[in-house]
Amino acid sequence: MIVGIPKEIKDNERRVAIIPAGVAELTKRNHKVLIERGAGLGSSINDDEYVKAGAKIVESPKDVFKNSDMILKVKEPLESEYDLLQDRQTLFTYLHLAANEKLTRVLMKKNIKAIAYETVEVNGQLPLLKPMSEVAGQMSIIIASQYLQHMYGGKGVLPGGVPGVKQAEVVVIGAGVVGLNAIKMAVGMGASVTVLDVNIDALRRLDDMFGSRIKTLASNTMNIADAVERADLVIGAVLIPGMKAPTLVTRDMLATMQKNSLVIDVAVDQGGCIETTTPTTHSNPTFFVDGILHYCVANMPGAVPNTSTYALSNATMPYVTLLADMGADRVVRENEALAKGLNVNNGRVVCSGVAEAFKIA
Repeated sequence: MIVGIPKEIKDNERRVAIIPAGVAELTKRNHKVLIERGAGLGSSINDDEYVKAGAKIVESPKDVFKNSDMILKVKEPLESEYDLLQDRQTLFTYLHLAANEKLTRVLMKKNIKAIAYETVEVNGQLPLLKPMSEVAGQMSIIIASQYLQHMYGGKGVLPGGVPGVKQAEVVVIGAGVVGLNAIKMAVGMGASVTVLDVNIDALRRLDDMFGSRIKTLASNTMNIADAVERADLVIGAVLIPGMKAPTLVTRDMLATMQKNSLVIDVAVDQGGCIETTTPTTHSNPTFFVDGILHYCVANMPGAVPNTSTYALSNATMPYVTLLADMGADRVVRENEALAKGLNVNNGRVVCSGVAEAFKIA
C-alpha cells in the first residue's frame, strides 16, 4: 500500500501524522510512504530523517493525495484539500464529523473510507483520542493561568492564590481523560476545584484520587448553574463518542459569572458544550461574550507538537500498520476497534452519532 502524509495546514498546526519510526515499520512491511516536504519540521523532524527511515519526499500536497491509497493526517481535511481527495481513498485522521456537515457530505460524495481516530474504540476506551485528551486537559490549565491574567483579558486571578488570599475557583465539567488531566494540573497549582459528571462512579474514582482537594457534584442543570456562578474558570471537557457535544452551560448561566471570568471549551471539536462556543485558532484564540472571556481553539495540542506528535504516533501506528497490511475493507470486517472508527464508507454515513447530527438515513 502507498501511505501518504501531507503537511498539516490548519492554523498553527505543527503536528505531523507519522514519525520516522513509523515510516520504518511500514517500509519494513513493504509499504511505500510519501511525505510532503517539510511536513515534520514543526515537530522538529527533518526530511532527511524520514528519507533514512525509507520514505519518499514529494513536493506538494497534490503529489501526496494523487498517488496514495491511504491518507494519514492529524486534523480533518480543510476546504482547500477537499478537491485533492481521491475517489474511494482511505482517510485516517481526527474527523469530528458530528460538528462538520460540509466535510461529511464531501466524504460521502467522494466515496471516501473515512476512519476517525476519535471513534476507534477498545473495551469502551478511545485509545487514539486519549493521548491528545491528556495533552489538551493539561494545556487547559496552563492556558488558563495565562488568560486569567489581566493583560490577556482575564480578571487578574492567580490560580493558587497566596497566603491570605483565596485561590481561583475552577469548575471542570466532565470527568473523563480531559477532565482528569485538567484536575491534576489545577490541583497542582493550588486552585479550588469542582468537577461535575453524570457518571457517579467516575466521581467516586476522582474522590478516591484527590480526596478533600476537590469537590465532586452530580452533573445536572441546577448544579452546573450554581458552580458556574461561582467560577473564575470553567473547563468544558464533555465527550460523547462520535456525537455532537451536548450544550450544558447556557448563555444565561454565563451571565451570572463575574466579568472577565474565563471559559475554555475543550469540547469545541465536537461542537462545544458551552452555548456561546465558536471555534477559534491559535492565531486568534479568544473572544468575549457578555463580558466573559472565551478560549475555544479547536487544535489545542498543536501548540506543543514535539510532545503531541510522538504521543499520537505511538497510539496510531498499530492501527496504521493493520490498515496498510489488510486494507480498509478487510480490516473493518475483522477488527472491531477500527470498525467502530469507520464514519463514512462507500458514500454512506455509518457512524450513528454523525447520522443523527445531520438527520442522514
